[in-house]
Amino acid sequence: MPDTQVKAPVSRDAFRLADRVRPDFPIFERTVGDYPLSYLDSGNTSQKPRVVVDAVADHYLHHNANVARAMHLLGGEATAAFEGARAKVAAFVGARPEEIVFAKNASEALNLCAHTLGEHLRLGPGDEVVISEMEHHSNIVPWQLLCERTGATLRWFGVTDEGRLDLERADAEGLLNERTRVVSTAWVSNVLGTVNPLPEIARRAHAVGAIVIADGSQGIPQLPTDVASLGVDLLAFTGHKMVGPTGIGVLWGRYDLLEQLPPFLGGGEMIEVVTMEKSTFARPPARFEAGTPPIAQAVGLGAAVDYLTEVGMENVAAHEHAITALMLERLREIDGVRILGPAEPVDRGGAVSFTLTAAGGLEVHPHDIMQFLDSRGVAVRGGHHCARPLHRRFGIQSSTRASAYLYTTPDEVDALVAALIYTRDFFGGKR
Repeated sequence: MPDTQVKAPVSRDAFRLADRVRPDFPIFERTVGDYPLSYLDSGNTSQKPRVVVDAVADHYLHHNANVARAMHLLGGEATAAFEGARAKVAAFVGARPEEIVFAKNASEALNLCAHTLGEHLRLGPGDEVVISEMEHHSNIVPWQLLCERTGATLRWFGVTDEGRLDLERADAEGLLNERTRVVSTAWVSNVLGTVNPLPEIARRAHAVGAIVIADGSQGIPQLPTDVASLGVDLLAFTGHKMVGPTGIGVLWGRYDLLEQLPPFLGGGEMIEVVTMEKSTFARPPARFEAGTPPIAQAVGLGAAVDYLTEVGMENVAAHEHAITALMLERLREIDGVRILGPAEPVDRGGAVSFTLTAAGGLEVHPHDIMQFLDSRGVAVRGGHHCARPLHRRFGIQSSTRASAYLYTTPDEVDALVAALIYTRDFFGGKR
């Protein structure tokens, strides 16, 4: 049997952040059988520090009420906490509170963009919407539906063999032109880890008069963010990937643009005046927050923002870079592993997707890899990661993805490598 415990020498100095924050996350006290939990699925959802869980529990236990409706003490406390969370999120991304719209997730935020922009721009035949081949389904399907409704044409940036947007080909084909009305692309790919050049894309799109949307679901948790420097007009992200609760997403938008957009959903609190004949609508952000909002989830997201701010997003980004570099280095040492996307940690996030081939050329299915790794305490994701067109671009049906975050340690990378070698050798007949 080959030695599956061989470790590359690693300086712990680069990973002090993980050592410091890991006790804040009770889930890492768990074991899987005889193995410690190695959680490498943070691109799917992050783990939650105790302060976030406690903030949600405290709200429900001591301050629970509906917001903007109840004028009693609890109602005032709940409203203050909800709007306080909005202000925290705004500061976190360099925005104004009135530019922050709460949704239930990034998918809803992107659907909001597609529906309202389609009406605002009066899209129709001859107009074009541009996305990219590396998008999550949440940034593909809403635009497909919009184009089907309006007759507009959907086009997209291709992806190079290295896993980056093919800007040269886009220029050669005239992808962005006078017919382009909307451009929507990921900041960081959830499969390839590629960090896309949003300011450059926004510059090119604005030059032809297009509105620019970014899916920041993988970028906001990893990178210090200032929306003005990104250059986009609208930015969607989600709470549960940035140590916050599930059930809450965020749409940031330039206020002058939000003011022009029609409502997305109708209901309570998004209105100004309602008669039986007609309704008028509130100013943003209330216009886009129909019904009872995710109150406790917003409180939890506010606590998550506080936590990340105290840790320091520069520190998070530095750790993410170091742990991703280590993961790429160690995976390249394994015969049979093919890494998708940039092989070096340059303009690259923490998601590392790969395929595994055993002896005799047998492609090990990602679901088998996922189950074998799970039996050894290593949690990864196997499948197309809601990015099926991107996998088709690389000629594969699916892949395995390991994704790190601020609490990921070198020991977890070692556990991944050992479990992959064990899995490869098992399917190669070396048992």
